[in-house]
Amino acid sequence: MKRWLAVGLFGLGALRPLAADTAAVLPFLNKTAKAPNLDWIGESVAETIREALGTTGVMTLDRNEVQEAYRRLALREGIALTEASVMKIGETLDAEQIVYGSFEFTPAATGAITSGSLHVTARVLDRHHMRASPEFTETGALQDLATIEAHLAWRALNLIAPTMAPPESEFRSLRTPIRLEAEESYVRGLLAHTTEQKEKYFSQAARVDPKFAHACYQLGQIHYQRKEYRQAVAWLEKVGLGDIHSHEASFLLGLARFQTGDYKGAQQTFQMIAAAVPLSEVFNNLGAAESRAGMQQIAIDDFHKALAGDANDPVYRFNLGYALWRKGDFAAAAEAFRASLDLDPNDLAAPLLLARCLKKQGPHSSPDSRLDNLERLKTNFEERAFMQLKLLLAPGTAPAIPRLEDFKMDRR
Repeated sequence: MKRWLAVGLFGLGALRPLAADTAAVLPFLNKTAKAPNLDWIGESVAETIREALGTTGVMTLDRNEVQEAYRRLALREGIALTEASVMKIGETLDAEQIVYGSFEFTPAATGAITSGSLHVTARVLDRHHMRASPEFTETGALQDLATIEAHLAWRALNLIAPTMAPPESEFRSLRTPIRLEAEESYVRGLLAHTTEQKEKYFSQAARVDPKFAHACYQLGQIHYQRKEYRQAVAWLEKVGLGDIHSHEASFLLGLARFQTGDYKGAQQTFQMIAAAVPLSEVFNNLGAAESRAGMQQIAIDDFHKALAGDANDPVYRFNLGYALWRKGDFAAAAEAFRASLDLDPNDLAAPLLLARCLKKQGPHSSPDSRLDNLERLKTNFEERAFMQLKLLLAPGTAPAIPRLEDFKMDRR
């Protein structure tokens, strides 16, 4: 199995205009008689096409958003959809292009599943022009699933954004190999209903192929949600800059490092993300890490950058006031705390700090443990909104994944 190498595809996108339409990829229907255990193949096809479109610059809705549309419309996954239903899903998702299809598996005479014949059929529904493309099909052995998915993804890209599609040979070369067994375990993990089942399958995928960054990202998320921050760091550090989840993984890695007390490591991680995705939540967390590391003036600068993106967020106001107070700038800190209280009158810490500012008492005069380490983090990461805004403001540009050498990791 193979996965898309986002570095190369983003590089290609920089040479081509981004597609204006938003695309949704639905799970491919399993039409194999009495073989529900192969449903993972349809999800794998959808994930690969979704990833290929997304990393090439097409705004693509993720799997959770597609599932939510099914729930809202009371549609059960695993049933055949009419064109009207596909149209309704697209309308619910506000997606102009919808990729959907089905697959059928014919076992080999020997009974070996990997050598059986897989037949995949796909179509693209264009809501803007109210028409569906002709069916396009691929057939091959299950062992060649990567090749089948690559060709399907390339053909879908040619239908949705033909000016962005590179030659197929180039398209295929920008992929990193992943073993089929690892892909199956990974997709089964996506389909699992409990955290324990998900962890089991993602761990299997990581054991089968330690290079499989997608599985590492999912395991990092699971451990972070359990507040097992050191384990989360260990998994998330394995997700490289070339993976489609690199920014989300790095954001979570910064949070996990912060929670372990590695403030310098968190600062370096958030600094790297800020260079690529300059969102307020990233600058806020960068400032929080710098504040904990004793880099007060740099933290103040980054809290100001967070406020520039959202002046009405009480967390940004509070953090700015806290950093100014720790620096000894009591007048500016008091102003920030007043603004924070206007936005969140129920804040318990801001009045204490405002009183200290009015008395011109810093952190070292009359020490109070209640006022230690109060920097507040943001756990949301709205990269999708940033990319959509970037597309609207600069339709001729494409996102770029940064190179490690582009960053100065020490800002002292």
